[in-house]
Amino acid sequence: MAKRPSNPDAERTESIKDLPLVALRETVIFPEMIVPLQVGREKSVAALNAAVESGGPIALVTQRQADLEDVTEPSELYEVGTLAKIAQVVQLQDGTVRAIVQGQGRIKVHGFSQVGPYLRAKVEELKETTPADVEIQALMRSVQSQVEQYVQAGAPVPPEAAVAAKNISEPGLLADMTAYSPDMTTEQRQELLETIDIVERLKLVSAFLARQIEILELKGKIQSEVKSEMDKTQREYILREQLKAIQRELGEEDPQQAEVNELRDKVEASGMPDEVKARAIKEIDRMSRIPSASPEVGVIRTYVDWLVSLPWNVTTEDRYDIKEAAKILDEDHYGLEKVKERILEYLAVRSLADTIRSPILALIGPPGVGKTSLGKSVARAMGRKFVRMSLGGIHDEAEIRGHRRTYIGALPGRIIQNVKTAGTSNPVFMLDEIDKIGMDFRGDPSSALLEVLDPEQNNSFQDNYLEVPFDLSKVLFVATGNLMDPIPAALRDRMEIIQLPGYTQREKVEIGKRFLVTKQMENHGLKPRHIEITDEAMVELVQAYTHEAGVRNLEREIANVMRKVARSVAEGRKRKTVVDRKKLLEYLGPPRWEYGELEPEDQVGSATGLVVTEVGGDVVAVEVTRMEGKEDFILTGQLGEVMRESARAGLSWIRTHAAELGITREMFEKQTLHIHVPAGGIPKDGPSAGVTMVTAMVSAFTGIPVRKDVAMTGEITLRGRVLPIGGLKSKILAAHLSGAKIVILPKKNEKDLRDIPEEIRKSIKLVLAENMDQVLEAALRRRPKALAVAKSEPGSGGAPDPEAIRRSTFPTDQPAVVV
Repeated sequence: MAKRPSNPDAERTESIKDLPLVALRETVIFPEMIVPLQVGREKSVAALNAAVESGGPIALVTQRQADLEDVTEPSELYEVGTLAKIAQVVQLQDGTVRAIVQGQGRIKVHGFSQVGPYLRAKVEELKETTPADVEIQALMRSVQSQVEQYVQAGAPVPPEAAVAAKNISEPGLLADMTAYSPDMTTEQRQELLETIDIVERLKLVSAFLARQIEILELKGKIQSEVKSEMDKTQREYILREQLKAIQRELGEEDPQQAEVNELRDKVEASGMPDEVKARAIKEIDRMSRIPSASPEVGVIRTYVDWLVSLPWNVTTEDRYDIKEAAKILDEDHYGLEKVKERILEYLAVRSLADTIRSPILALIGPPGVGKTSLGKSVARAMGRKFVRMSLGGIHDEAEIRGHRRTYIGALPGRIIQNVKTAGTSNPVFMLDEIDKIGMDFRGDPSSALLEVLDPEQNNSFQDNYLEVPFDLSKVLFVATGNLMDPIPAALRDRMEIIQLPGYTQREKVEIGKRFLVTKQMENHGLKPRHIEITDEAMVELVQAYTHEAGVRNLEREIANVMRKVARSVAEGRKRKTVVDRKKLLEYLGPPRWEYGELEPEDQVGSATGLVVTEVGGDVVAVEVTRMEGKEDFILTGQLGEVMRESARAGLSWIRTHAAELGITREMFEKQTLHIHVPAGGIPKDGPSAGVTMVTAMVSAFTGIPVRKDVAMTGEITLRGRVLPIGGLKSKILAAHLSGAKIVILPKKNEKDLRDIPEEIRKSIKLVLAENMDQVLEAALRRRPKALAVAKSEPGSGGAPDPEAIRRSTFPTDQPAVVV
């Protein structure tokens, strides 16, 4: 820590001066010192120019924190600085200033008189006295002697420094001269500057020089020992070579040759293909010709070790008992029938034909549905080893293929590393989060995966480190991801996609009862005699305390309940805790979600649509209101371009069929529609909200309410046709959980209804519509009344009969299909 000026008798100047001030970074200027300064900060350049214009001196004070860009408070500077005279100033092209300054004396800063545009400070010049006594003379001679020793020990200062120190007769100047040493830190220089007392300053310098002399002597000793060690190493090398020659004469084997022979035996026993074996033997031969002290020996040894440690012909026998495999899959997971069916089909075919290639599966679905844990279950069911590799956040292609051996510390890629870890050539290999691979200047990892996941190529996969083919065709690759779109098309084409939509309410309840409760009871040290969760409470947990496609949050809430019960047991409770809805309210607080978020009553201008999000399906309201104006419509709610186009196409269909819908032309000319989709903070896009927006607009124009228990989805065309959409299962699950009684779907999605659980199909009325007429028939409380127009004679070219219009709009002979 810097000392305060130690001489209280130092003479002060008669008055405090107001001078421009430059704050220095990691630089301390001393009196009589001539140094160049590079000044770049605007305030510092302005202060320097102000001092030059006034022809007076300038105050130079060091900052306490070098990284501070703008000094605004005196406390950010040290209290003691230097009064300096500007000898020369040069303006550089980059806007900075180079100045040569000469220190004149020590000053003390008493505060700022100005902060902008440059710093001005009130400073007091500190006077120092030089007592002529014997102690001063002794200290000076000691310091001069130490400076000479310091230079002779190899200090990073010019040799002339010792001569200059002997010629200095002023004790203060002699002490300040040591500040030229590069070994002195900024804090030490500042402490030296703040020490006004000459005796104390010389003692400070003497202690510094003694310390540096000791360090330099120790450095010289270390260098001498290193040199002798190098001489010893060279001597050992010569002796070792002589020993090898003697061993050859005696017919004995040297250690390096023994290691070479051991590697040869390992290569022969590894079962590697002939091509790879030839490469390994070639590397071992090269290793035998290289001196053992060469770093290349270690590189070759590591490479050969990797080759012999790979499971070239080591495989585990698959379990061909289909019933046993199905039993294991059902033990670990509830539902997920498609994945289980695909694995069992593979095992069945494998039991009949050994040459079948392993499938490359991609499980795509929202978080928490059991994709990752399913991989372990598949490995257990098949009797194979399981390895997992997370692809999330990988940006470097070398993570997949490895680094070439020319790099120091090179290793194979993580594909080969994990196969080695598995110890077999046919493990179940999980590529987790494949939709989250990154790409930057280091390469595209997804492109490197193309070879790994291509059944036509992966039988000769080449790692950059190994540079020999390795057969990955026996590996069962299972990739997982949340979304399909981020996966590159070429990579997606190589995988067999299996969609995993969210669980139904019934499935979640069953998973909770069969798996999660038991698991959390074990984790919390509870027994069945301690706790029982009723079916009613489990349903309430699923409906009111979680809002997800999977079961992760359900497991967290069950764990939360278990902790509460575990505490009561630890406090001495003997009776079993029966968790019902009342206990849930006590343990978890009020419900967080409501699935019955449909409109409480029939509404005009409001329709409920179905969407798909990352966490599964969801319901969303589309609100439409009429107001005075001449615009077609206003869209709000962070709607994407596709939704905007759907709204415009829907409005065009309404205007085309305005007469049939009972809408007058004046409504379009004098009124504007405002279409809003709530949850404005969430971006929304896609064409499947087309029928929902048209229904809401027709309701707003006609004043006919939309049924509160109806949810719908479908794309609209200009002719009013309803086109198919995706994510049907997730959307119907969302409608079921929200309490909808009727769901309107495109007729062309009828083929996808086989994926809907039977319990849901029985609880919801599914309306399959081919056109908007059928949608409005099912969604609105009553039919719109067509505008009255005059009847025309057949062939007269007049307006059609209103009854014909009504039949055309709502054809009674072609009703929507109800499932």
